[in-house]
Amino acid sequence: MQAITSLGCHPLPVVTCLTVQDTTNVYGAEAIDPALIRQQIECVAKDAPIHAIKTGALGSAAIVDVLVDFVQQHPEIPVITDPVIKAAGGGDLADDELVNAMKTRLFPVSEMITPNGEELAILGDNSNPAQAASTLLNTGCSSVLATGGHGTGMHIVNTLYNHAPEPMRWEIERVGGEYHGTGCTLAAAIAAGRACGLSPRAAISQAQNYVNHAILHALKVGKGQPVPDRGILWER
Repeated sequence: MQAITSLGCHPLPVVTCLTVQDTTNVYGAEAIDPALIRQQIECVAKDAPIHAIKTGALGSAAIVDVLVDFVQQHPEIPVITDPVIKAAGGGDLADDELVNAMKTRLFPVSEMITPNGEELAILGDNSNPAQAASTLLNTGCSSVLATGGHGTGMHIVNTLYNHAPEPMRWEIERVGGEYHGTGCTLAAAIAAGRACGLSPRAAISQAQNYVNHAILHALKVGKGQPVPDRGILWER
């Protein structure tokens, strides 16, 4: 929500999953009743225009069904899916049923999914990023942005796989250490860019610059990972 606001949009949050977590790990999670999810979506959709959708921890396969029902009624809205499976500290946020629901029902209606390296290997059933991305594209997803924040090396390399002959890559300087919530911040920033009318590639470029600045000003708020400062002033 902070990232979306910083980039000039107004978030309309729909709560899907309640977690017990801190800056170190996720210790528990409970999915919201799908009927309540449907009520939340219908309520905000009747009240305000929706220009993009960003998903996070969805909680259950039944919630995926509710979301997909809405998206299929509004195919003009770009969907940026952050396929949350595990917390950075290792805590589980998705069971096999939920993972399968994302792969078979949510990805085909998504404009872009943004897995990190571990998520990409799990979802694409392959340790080779290109082959895993190809598997996901074959589900019907328009594009896969494989994020490199969990990798090593002097630069973070984010790779966009779509149906073009060659993938597109972006490099940004790696700032040492692990940070809490960089993946969801990137996906939210991309969704904000799309909501403002940017093309997918321009939205990715803006989002990467935004996340890089947020990391450079990261806040040490707890005993675990620093948190990107998503409240930074941002000029497009």
